[in-house]
Amino acid sequence: MNDVASRTPSHPNAPTVETVLSVVHYTDRLFKFRITRPPSFRFRSGEFVMIGLHGGDGKPILRAYSMASPFWDEELEFFSIKAPGGPLTSRLQHIQPGDPVLLGRKPTGTLVLDALTPGRRLFLFSTGTGFAPFASLLRDPETYEKFERVVVTHTCRLTAELRYSEDIVDGLVDDPLIGEISAGKVVHYTTCTRDPHPRPGRITTRLDSGEFFKDIGEPALSPETDRAMICGSMAMIQDMKARMYACGLTEGSNAQPAEFVIEKAFAG
Repeated sequence: MNDVASRTPSHPNAPTVETVLSVVHYTDRLFKFRITRPPSFRFRSGEFVMIGLHGGDGKPILRAYSMASPFWDEELEFFSIKAPGGPLTSRLQHIQPGDPVLLGRKPTGTLVLDALTPGRRLFLFSTGTGFAPFASLLRDPETYEKFERVVVTHTCRLTAELRYSEDIVDGLVDDPLIGEISAGKVVHYTTCTRDPHPRPGRITTRLDSGEFFKDIGEPALSPETDRAMICGSMAMIQDMKARMYACGLTEGSNAQPAEFVIEKAFAG
């Protein structure tokens, strides 16, 4: 783990106080940041944890954030929106390297490989900051051990908001851990709802029209071969759930793995 020691509050369940290592702003709405990782902090790729800051009254303001870094990373990475007037993000967007950030102790979530039954293709459907858990899973060797093909989608309003997922996928080829095993297995499919883009519109629209599968040169979803994860706005999650059911896929969980999973804890 990194050399920056975590400052641990006295209460055993209290968040640890970590240090911001880097911040990158993609647009006036989206940014990523990396923080120190406590040596004892363990998680499965795709899980989320509570992240926050101390409020003006000294009480912590905490929100659920998916780890965008894989389980093996010595640092923790997060991909965040800047919500106008948001109690946390209105302040979090101004963090700088060296600043303190609160990190919860108990990662959890359903967007994990353990919640899916074995399959051949893995579809990762995301909008906005919902790409974060998939940034983690795309950099996990187990993803490529379990699936022959990984199709990750990312839909945003503006083309500049797609930059984070583009950077993650483009970086796979040079990744010393998963570069070789991921080669030729990943399809990155982006769409844009406001800016001009080769694939305009919502992913649901392109699924319904058949353009999505035509574009990637793959057959339609089948419960026999395909597994899926969904993360984004609540409306998108509900729309995609309906389409998964229509294709014959059933929803799974950590307790009962099945063909697709969503993150119920929050809408990114």
